[in-house]
Amino acid sequence: MTLALTDEVRDAMEHGRPVVALESTLVAHGLPRPGNLDTARELERTVRDAGAVPATVAVLDGRPCVGLDKAQLERVATDEGLRKLGSRDLAPALAAGVSGATTVSGTAFLAARAGVRVFAAGGLGGVHRDWTHVQDESADLRLLARTRITVVCAGVKSILDVPATLQRLETLGVAVLGYGTENFPGFWLTDSGVPVDWTVRDPREVAAAMRAQDRLGGPDTALVVAHPVPEEEQLDPELHDRVLGEALAACRRDGVAGQAVTPYLLDHLVRHTEGAALAAHVAAVRGNARLAARIAQVWSATAHT
Repeated sequence: MTLALTDEVRDAMEHGRPVVALESTLVAHGLPRPGNLDTARELERTVRDAGAVPATVAVLDGRPCVGLDKAQLERVATDEGLRKLGSRDLAPALAAGVSGATTVSGTAFLAARAGVRVFAAGGLGGVHRDWTHVQDESADLRLLARTRITVVCAGVKSILDVPATLQRLETLGVAVLGYGTENFPGFWLTDSGVPVDWTVRDPREVAAAMRAQDRLGGPDTALVVAHPVPEEEQLDPELHDRVLGEALAACRRDGVAGQAVTPYLLDHLVRHTEGAALAAHVAAVRGNARLAARIAQVWSATAHT
């Protein structure tokens, strides 16, 4: 498989400069148009301002791209026909020559194949509520169990089963570090109320864990850095709990099931918080991009020491 790297990303990789992968499904499917393009540009600018090279990942006309030029980024933000591609969808998409935005699993896979070690995401997919009945679990989790990449995220969305997701990550052997927190973040919320086993407070500690991973050998698992949205930028917890309860009740009332549940709940939260959930979403991703760039800087400076 030949990956298409922008000149900027290729040059950075060849000279050992820091690179941060960014997911494109956030741009194509996770944010409303036309503001999604402004946010995509802002995230790339945030990575650059923090001293690293952004590499937004997507599949365009059957070609996997690690890093997008200006026109390609605009296409991802404006083309309503783009597919949503997880890791399992990549082979069919390449064979069919289609275009799509990559999810966490698709982005992590392609970024790791390109040699990019740090990835700034929004939130991970996870174990869905009522798993015992529907057995619905994100492909993100299994992909991270076999991919050596460090993912900076704001936890998992609170519409999921947070304790079960952490238990699943433990079972799969994926380490979770709370960045500046002893509790796992809840994406829109600073604190999900569920503790993490390990806490770090500096990018150097994350880079040290990455080096230890490599020296230990063993399975190529990811390292999850759970970075909470700042408390002053989170969704008001009381508003969150009320609207989420209403969304879950509406979901049951309308008979929504399977893959339709997540977009239904997300849409309900955005609409019924008057944009506050969207603002917290963007704040979380922005903070993750900034932290990922700082980690990539330290990693690239110490990777061969």
